[in-house]
Amino acid sequence: MTEKSVGLRSERGPVLAAVMLSTGLVAIDSTIIATAVPSIVKDLGGFTEFPWLFSVYLLAQAVSVPLYGKLNDLFGRKPVILWGIGLFLLGSILCGVAWSMWPLIIFRVVQGLGAGAIMPTTITIVGDLYSVRERAKVQGYVASVWAVASVVGPTLGGIFSEWISWRWIFFVNIPLCLLAATMFVRGFNERVERRRTVVDYRGAVLLSAGLILVMMGVLEGGQAWAWNSPISVAVLGAGLVLLIAFGLAERTAASPVLPLWVFRRRLLVTSGQISIGVGAILLGLSSYVPTFAQDVLGSGPLVAGLALGALTIGWPITASQAGRVYLRVGFRACALIGTSVATLGIVLLLLLDEHSSVLEVAAFCLVVGLGMGLTAAPTLIAAQSSVGWADRGVVTANNIFLRSLGSALGAAVFGALANAVIGSGAVDPSRLTGAVHRIFIGMLIVAAAMVVLAALIPRSADSVTTDQPAAAPPVPAE
Repeated sequence: MTEKSVGLRSERGPVLAAVMLSTGLVAIDSTIIATAVPSIVKDLGGFTEFPWLFSVYLLAQAVSVPLYGKLNDLFGRKPVILWGIGLFLLGSILCGVAWSMWPLIIFRVVQGLGAGAIMPTTITIVGDLYSVRERAKVQGYVASVWAVASVVGPTLGGIFSEWISWRWIFFVNIPLCLLAATMFVRGFNERVERRRTVVDYRGAVLLSAGLILVMMGVLEGGQAWAWNSPISVAVLGAGLVLLIAFGLAERTAASPVLPLWVFRRRLLVTSGQISIGVGAILLGLSSYVPTFAQDVLGSGPLVAGLALGALTIGWPITASQAGRVYLRVGFRACALIGTSVATLGIVLLLLLDEHSSVLEVAAFCLVVGLGMGLTAAPTLIAAQSSVGWADRGVVTANNIFLRSLGSALGAAVFGALANAVIGSGAVDPSRLTGAVHRIFIGMLIVAAAMVVLAALIPRSADSVTTDQPAAAPPVPAE
């Protein structure tokens, strides 16, 4: 393939554009609703229930990702991506017409199930469509979507909430979903190996039920109920029992929904554990940096959001260039550089106190983001490239799910650290500073572990950086 064949004007350009638009749906949705919460609560009520708007969406997205990954490998990418876009469209319409808080929460589940199909499938399509060397350039296109979404999402949310209606944060998805689906229908035609389809229904039910209970227990522990309460023990215990039963069932399944070899290959294990760390650090920063900037440094919500925005800007900047790095030095060295830079950024965050400026917060978050950009995408691409077409969906989905699991675990652990310092009284700036420092120390431990894991990535992973064509690439429609 020539260099000109990688881009929006190339033969595969329409599919890449569809992938970028579909990714943008999820990327914008992850940021647009936060600025609209006050307007939603004012209109629908239910202030105490509004955190469920985020947790049920994350829960539905996270637990469905492994299942969609398997469906990608069984039926091909095209039907799964169209199903995901359709569900996301349906959920958006229902959310836009919600008449009270609880229906809105339920409809967010539908949206989350759609996002759970979109994210792993778009990444898998890129893995099918482009070789490792080509992805070094394509990565820049996809990373730019997240950079734009980090600015467009909060801006649109504020505009719709203040001058039009919060309902348009959901209705705006309608034309975008229809356009993305049309682009996939007309431009994406893949080769799918027709074989006897065996669906592991038992494994799917056990995995879904177990993940729902574990994720719900982690997300709501210390929030909706105390960690040591009977309901917390029951929910987490039942989830773990179901996951153990799932592991036993998969050993004899003809076509397991999540093959256990995924957890035995060194590259897949290390990249998956790094993904958990990425999710935990991202959650910790996005949850506590704005709070620190507002309650300790006295900044307004907009300025605090811009400080965190440095993280989401730094990430795609280096992610767009990560391909050049791993092609030159290999996946292992690229991940080591990325995790080391992220660790440095977290060390700098520990220097913050009541006398720091918001610019310092933004600069340190930028350093962390730069490191994450050199870590997250390259390790996922390395994992993808170690398997063939028939297993790429499962491997991709597993990596994405583990990042969601890391975010959920981060929410639980960092929340417990903060509550241990702040307590139940009024939030005092000095105590909040101490709590945030504890969280930064926790993130530093996670980052240090990620450096070690990056060093454990096998050197054999770098052999794929010399490949030429993508494995079993989809064929553009005539």
